[in-house]
Amino acid sequence: MNNAPDNTGSGARLVSCNPQLDSCEEAIREAALIVLGGGVIAFPTDTFYGLGCDPFNEKAVERIFYIKRREPKKPLPLLIGDLEEIDRLARNLPEEFYKITNAFWPGPITLVLEAADSLPQILLAGERKVGIRLPRYQLARQLTRACGGVITATSANLSGQPSAATAQEVIDQIGDQIDLVLDGGQTSGGAASTVLDLTVKPMKMLREGPIGFDALKNVL
Repeated sequence: MNNAPDNTGSGARLVSCNPQLDSCEEAIREAALIVLGGGVIAFPTDTFYGLGCDPFNEKAVERIFYIKRREPKKPLPLLIGDLEEIDRLARNLPEEFYKITNAFWPGPITLVLEAADSLPQILLAGERKVGIRLPRYQLARQLTRACGGVITATSANLSGQPSAATAQEVIDQIGDQIDLVLDGGQTSGGAASTVLDLTVKPMKMLREGPIGFDALKNVL
C-alpha cells in the first residue's frame, strides 16, 4: 500500500444529526449509501468518532489503512448492529462467548473471535481473528444496521494522533481524505472498550477498559 487508492476523497461532506432532537433517518441513509457504495465515513461512537466502511469491500478497507497511515499488521475492529450478525463474521464460538455477550452486550467490550472465511485478509492483517463489538450507542447501531449490519470502527484519526471527539477534530485531521462526516455532536470520550481474546485458552485480556477482571470473573 505505497500508493493512494484511486477513490481517495476530495473532501468530506458534513451531515449534522442530533440524536436527542432528530430522528436522524435522512442523515443515516445518506451515510449508509456512501458506505454501501464503497466509500469511507466518520461517525460518532460510544467514546470517539470512528472510521466506517464496508468490511467486505477490500478497496474500502485498504483506503482506511491509507487514510490513517496505519500499519498493515494491525487489524480493523468491527461494530455490529445486532447480535445475530455474529454468525456470518465469526465461527467456532466458545461457550464463554455466550456468557459474556449475555452479560455485557450491548456494551464496551470487544471480543476477538475466530474469523469467518468470508472476511478479507486485509481487514484481518493476515490473521484469522476479528475483533467485534455490539455498541450501546443507538446512533452507531442504527447506522450499522443501515449499512447491512456491520461496519468497521477504527478511530477516525491519524495513527498516533489524539482520538477525535468532535466532527471538527475529524475534519482537521483527515477531512480531505474521507467522503462524509456524520456529525452527532461531541462524544463522551473516556476509556476505550475492554478487548478480550476468546481464540486462546485461557482467554486473554488484551486491553482492560470499562469491564474489568472482576466483572468477567463474576460472569464466568
